[in-house]
Amino acid sequence: MEYHDSIEKSAEYLRLALPLMTRQAAALHPVSYAVWYEYVAGVNPALRQRIDALTQDDRVLDEPAVRQLYRDHIAEIDETVAQRVSQDFEKVMASISATTAQAADEAGSFGQALERWSADIAAGKFTTTLSHGIADLLRYSRDMQQTVRALNEHLDASRREVEALQQEVRRARAEALIDGLTGLANRRSFDIALAQCLAASAPDQPGPSLLIADIDHFKRINDNYGHLFGDKVIRSIATILRDNIKGKDLAARYGGEEFVVVLPETPLDGARSIAEKLRRVVENCRIRRIGSDETVANLTISLGVACRLPGESDQQLIARADAALYRSKQQGRNRVTLAAVCA
Repeated sequence: MEYHDSIEKSAEYLRLALPLMTRQAAALHPVSYAVWYEYVAGVNPALRQRIDALTQDDRVLDEPAVRQLYRDHIAEIDETVAQRVSQDFEKVMASISATTAQAADEAGSFGQALERWSADIAAGKFTTTLSHGIADLLRYSRDMQQTVRALNEHLDASRREVEALQQEVRRARAEALIDGLTGLANRRSFDIALAQCLAASAPDQPGPSLLIADIDHFKRINDNYGHLFGDKVIRSIATILRDNIKGKDLAARYGGEEFVVVLPETPLDGARSIAEKLRRVVENCRIRRIGSDETVANLTISLGVACRLPGESDQQLIARADAALYRSKQQGRNRVTLAAVCA
């Protein structure tokens, strides 16, 4: 998932996330922050429900629990990247902590000087200690100014480092949500997108729609032409899906030779039309064998189409669409089948 929050909005999320993070029994690292950022931002309904369930009765989350939440509901960032970002983040926080502590020490010294001068005045020592006290106050004031200036410089530098780390996390996370073979969204990305889509729709109203597509006789293609050609077929189908959806629609590789398309604002009739268009485009597609002009005939896909029923969960919607796909396969393939009202 990509973040497009403004500086002001992300700062507000930071303000809300930090108290929640500090209540847990997990370290304050980028993985933990990502979990609580998405929690307070409300962009990941499945994550929010899971955390609410885990933290009932004032229970806290330990390190393994936080990392499991991240793996299950956000993304699997490469461990090397995660470790490096975590170490850099800890360095930034340590630098801020040290500079803030120095500022606190300087403020304490300044306050003590004020208290001593006030006590001397109260004791009638004003005339003898006036110049002395003023000199002390001026010296402490200069020290405070230098410390505050250094603190501001450290905070500016730390802000830039944190922004760089955020960009690194976003890059790694985006890569973790993309299927390496096709460039489409992967299964994890689809799960997140569908959960958000269903959460945004009225639970008592139908919609959105879901397509599940499968390449017909794909094992035969692999057996006859080899796995490299099979990969080429998968990439070609992915390109067709990408080129024939628009707007908020999302195409993803569901696994193997199976694909899914989420249609957030498309009713059932419109979803069926899109599925039929995709089927026809694939049917008319010809792919050459690697290293020759030979083309493969009869490349087709079967599709199942479902529109979410009122109150239906994401898993129930997927099950109905998948059952419709299975019926397309049973009835001869290269066809579109609408899901039954009940799976």
